[in-house]
Amino acid sequence: MINRELIRIKLVQVIYSYIQKGSHNPDAAEKELLLSLDKAYDLYNYMLLLMVEVGRMSVRILEMRQSRSKKLKDGILWSRKFVDNRFIIQLESNRQLRDYCSEQALSWADQEDFIRALYNKVEESEYYKNYMASETSNYEEDREIWRLIYRNIICNNEELSDLLEDINVYWNDDKAIIDTFVLKTINRFTENSTASQPLMPEYKSETDRDFATKLLLRAILGQEYFNSLVSESTRKWDFKRIALMDRIILQLGLAEITSFPNIPLSVSINEYVDIAKMYSTPKSDKYINATLDAIAKRLMEEGKLTKVEG
Repeated sequence: MINRELIRIKLVQVIYSYIQKGSHNPDAAEKELLLSLDKAYDLYNYMLLLMVEVGRMSVRILEMRQSRSKKLKDGILWSRKFVDNRFIIQLESNRQLRDYCSEQALSWADQEDFIRALYNKVEESEYYKNYMASETSNYEEDREIWRLIYRNIICNNEELSDLLEDINVYWNDDKAIIDTFVLKTINRFTENSTASQPLMPEYKSETDRDFATKLLLRAILGQEYFNSLVSESTRKWDFKRIALMDRIILQLGLAEITSFPNIPLSVSINEYVDIAKMYSTPKSDKYINATLDAIAKRLMEEGKLTKVEG
């Protein structure tokens, strides 16, 4: 699940903290990076569990309504279509999700009011009303309603973002990326999925974990060298006047460009330009792009850098 886009963002955060604290302990920074990535995987499972809890809330509310109707003898027959949704039943029974949340003590038990409010928003939505009114009943509809719920109610939910920030400081900037993985996971379920349906692994491969630790140490240990490259390329501009975040992004970008010959130059530059758009000043992306490109070309002309085509 953890991809290199997320790894690069985490690296920027860890090195920023490393520099701000005046740290001189790369091993501590590596532990912080790996812990931060572990917490991102916690969030992935926590968001899957959130859907399960909303589903459980729908069951409790239906039972309450049925009990009230029975007492009042009002003759209302409440539909079970949503509580019998096949996708959410699959997700609730998923062994990997259950085991992971149990091992990491992930729970929404203390957030009942939030879960109830979230479910109320689900019932108020047009796609929920259309789903409940539909006379057809198939697995694709069951899965699609939950994809719509996640995309429209759980993604970009400010109240949820504030809640997550209070629960875990590592989750501040993770949710937007994690949301994409949750939506991909929903799409991977089929009518034949069992309790053994695999969720996304924490890392697609050990190479991604190695990429994270190698790039971090290269960026930290080579800081003076990378700063000198930037300083030489901006002779008309005092290095100390470059924004700290820009210096960090350049430091990481140069560490990647010089350490991973199999990653195309254009890929590395574009990734750090995107990070600059998210974390730095409005003009930083153009500055990062021009500086990394100029330094890379100079190093290649000097025979100090070899990159694959791309």
